[in-house]
Amino acid sequence: MSLWGGRFSEPSDEDLRRLNDSIGFDRALYAEDIAGSIAYARALAAAGVLAADEVKAIVAGLQQVLAEFDNDIFTLMPADEDIHTAVERRLIELVGDVGGKLHTGRSRNDQVATDFRLWSMRAVDRLLSDLRQLQTALVEMAERHIDCVMPGYTHLQPAQPITAAHWLLSYFWMLERDVDCLVSARDRMAVCPLGAGALAGTPLSIDRHALANSLGFRRPSENSLDAVSDRDFVADLLYACALCAAHLSRLAEDILIYSNPAFAFISLDDRYSTGSSLMPQKRNADPMELMRGKTGRLIGNLSGFLSTLKSLPSGYNKDLQEDKEALFDSLDALARLLPVMSASIRSLQINAQAMAAALTEDLLATDLADYLVRKGLPFRQAHHAVGMVVRRAGELSVELSALPLAELQGINPLFAPDVEAVFDFAQSVAQRRAFGGTAPTAVREQIALAKQRLAGQER
Repeated sequence: MSLWGGRFSEPSDEDLRRLNDSIGFDRALYAEDIAGSIAYARALAAAGVLAADEVKAIVAGLQQVLAEFDNDIFTLMPADEDIHTAVERRLIELVGDVGGKLHTGRSRNDQVATDFRLWSMRAVDRLLSDLRQLQTALVEMAERHIDCVMPGYTHLQPAQPITAAHWLLSYFWMLERDVDCLVSARDRMAVCPLGAGALAGTPLSIDRHALANSLGFRRPSENSLDAVSDRDFVADLLYACALCAAHLSRLAEDILIYSNPAFAFISLDDRYSTGSSLMPQKRNADPMELMRGKTGRLIGNLSGFLSTLKSLPSGYNKDLQEDKEALFDSLDALARLLPVMSASIRSLQINAQAMAAALTEDLLATDLADYLVRKGLPFRQAHHAVGMVVRRAGELSVELSALPLAELQGINPLFAPDVEAVFDFAQSVAQRRAFGGTAPTAVREQIALAKQRLAGQER
C-alpha cells in the first residue's frame, strides 16, 4: 500500500523504486515511528478527530505491530516504501479502515523528522554510556600508576618527565569534552517537529506542547517550515562522532607507538592483539589501527552530510534521506570501537621499568633552567645558558649531571654544588603540583574530579 499515488496514472518504475525506497535502512526507526504514532493518535483524540474507541483500536494495533517487529516476525511487503508505509499498512490490516485516520493532519515530513530525533536522542544515551565505560577504565588504570614516571613528548621528541597516570588522564579529559558535546547536542535535538505537517502546520487543534512532552521532547518546533527540513541535529551528532573518533585515534596512535618494542612502555593483552600469517614473531595492535582507519570514515560522513545540506532550498527535500545511513554508520562504528578500547585499557600492562629506562637527563633541561631562575637569573638568559650546557654535554658525550661543576660555572657562575639535586626525575615531576599538573598530588586531585564527573556530581 502506497501512502500516495492517486494523482498518478502509472506506478513507479522499478529502478526508481530501488533508488527511492528507504525501508532497507529506516526500518531501524520502527520503535520510534510507532511511539510517535501512538502519541499522535492520542493527540488526535484530544483534538476531537478520533473517537475514544477509535484511538483505543489504533493504539492496540500499533502495539501489536511493535511486538511483531520486536520479535522479528514482521513481514515486509514489496510496496512498503519506508518504515511509515510499512507500519500504516500493517495497522490497517489489523484494525481496518480506522487505521487510515491516523495520518490525518500528519505528513511523512514531520513524521520522519520526529522519528529520527527520537532515535538519535536514544542513540546519544547509548553512546554516552560507552564513553563513560572507557573513561572509567582510564581513571582506574591511572589510579594504579600515579607514581610511575615516563618521558613526555612534544613533536614526538623527548620533552619533560610526566607520570603514566597523567598521560592516561589526558584522554579522560578529551573524552569528557566529547561527553559535553553529546549532552549539548542531545539537548538541542529534543525539539518536536510532530504537528508541523508537510511544511505549513496543521489545521487541527492539536496541543503541540502536550504532544512534545508526551514523547520526551523539551518543546515543539517553533516554525513548521524549518521543522521538517532541520537536520542540524544530525550534523551535530556526526560532528560529535567524528571528534570522538579523532580522540580515539590519538589514543590508538599512542598505544601503537608505546607498545612498539623500540619503546616497550606498554603491552596489549593477547586478546586485543593479532599476529601475522607469515611472520611468527609478530604481535600487532590491529584494533588500534582500525581505530585510526575508521576515524577517516567518520570524518567523511560528517563532511559528506554537510555537503548535502549546503544548497537545499527551504522545506523538505528528498536529499534529506541521506541523513540516516551516514549517522547509522558513524554510531555503529563507535559502538564497535569503544568497547574494544575500554577492554584494551583495562587489560593494558604498563611497563614501568621500560619507562624509567627511557628517562634521559636532557628531559630535565627545563628543571635546570628553573634552577638558575631561582638563583635570580631571568628565564630567557637561563634558557640560553642551559642550551649551552646541553650542547657541551653532547660534545663530551656525557649526561648533564656528569659535566664537572667547573664546566657549568664556565657557562654561568650561578651554578653551584646544589645543582646535583636537579637531576632527580621523581622530584622534577613532584614540583609540577599546580592544578592540572603531572605531580602525584595534582594527579590525585584530577582523579577525584574525574570520579565526580563520572558520578554526575559536577559538570
